[in-house]
Amino acid sequence: MSNNVRKTFGERLKELRIEKGLSVKELSTAIGVSDVAIVYWENDKRTANIVALNTLADFFGVSADYLIGRED
Repeated sequence: MSNNVRKTFGERLKELRIEKGLSVKELSTAIGVSDVAIVYWENDKRTANIVALNTLADFFGVSADYLIGRED
């Protein structure tokens, strides 16, 4: 077993949002979802649907596989 623990979707999303200097409200407005949805996703309380996942990947310029932890 590897010591390399992968970040969760929520951790990656929050990291990308902060790196881009966005508030939760700014990100939610930019991608057209509620700010509550962003908070749930960032805290790994809910999972984004495929449409939201693709929108986030496009917005941040990363792959969906990166967001869900399949690649680094």
